[in-house]
Amino acid sequence: MGHTLSTAEAARILEIPESRVREWARAGLGGGARRGRRYAISFRDLVVLRAARGLLEQRVPAARVRRALAALARDLPSHQPLSGMRLVADGREVAVSDGRRTWQPETGQVVLEFGEENLARQVEEMRRCAAAGDAAGATRVRARLEFERALDLEDRQPQAAAAAYARALDLDPELADAYLNLGRLRHEAGDPGEAARLYACALERSPEDPLAHFNLALALEDTKGPKSALAHYERALALDPDFADAHYNLAGLYERLGRSADALRHYRAYQKLTES
Repeated sequence: MGHTLSTAEAARILEIPESRVREWARAGLGGGARRGRRYAISFRDLVVLRAARGLLEQRVPAARVRRALAALARDLPSHQPLSGMRLVADGREVAVSDGRRTWQPETGQVVLEFGEENLARQVEEMRRCAAAGDAAGATRVRARLEFERALDLEDRQPQAAAAAYARALDLDPELADAYLNLGRLRHEAGDPGEAARLYACALERSPEDPLAHFNLALALEDTKGPKSALAHYERALALDPDFADAHYNLAGLYERLGRSADALRHYRAYQKLTES
């Protein structure tokens, strides 16, 4: 991507205030060439700014983030893509790594991928929507960016991931996968009732998704008992006969309901699938 973005465009893509983009650019978190009183943000700047945002959200001090980005700028040729690079942090220090070597000696537990290819695609989608006057399309792209941000956060910060999924749904209430993933996070946090509601919302938008039926069955088992879950396990298997976990759970449910022959049939199906 040879053209540059304005601070307003970068702010929309990163889901942060425009003032924050200017602040980070002034502080050296991602560069940004000056064009008079304005900043021109290159795509490479945008990729680095997104990584910086992730580190700052992990409460890594801005000075340490700047040192890591300075090392990246110093040691990496400007023409080399960032797709293989990572910023790693453990709250005390930040390092730049390409999987083979690390620019600073201390590495840690939090890993932030630059995700260059997906970001490029979404920038182009947003620009096409803007050129076509498609405000709704641009909003859907922003929702997808927030969704992918949530995916990145799930393992490290499930609460932050849940908030990002909620923001994605505020932007695009038809994003079925966001209902599904947010429901799973709510279920894992001990709220199967809210999880069931979210899974039902996912199914309204994607009724042929076997995983949504399976997850709803799990939540219904925890809230309303095995009989309520039965139809959704069966529907999941009708849509995907090789769904091993659905066979196993349905076998256990049939066993609890006293339907031994049905339980045995599904246990055998599960064993055959997992052995193969």
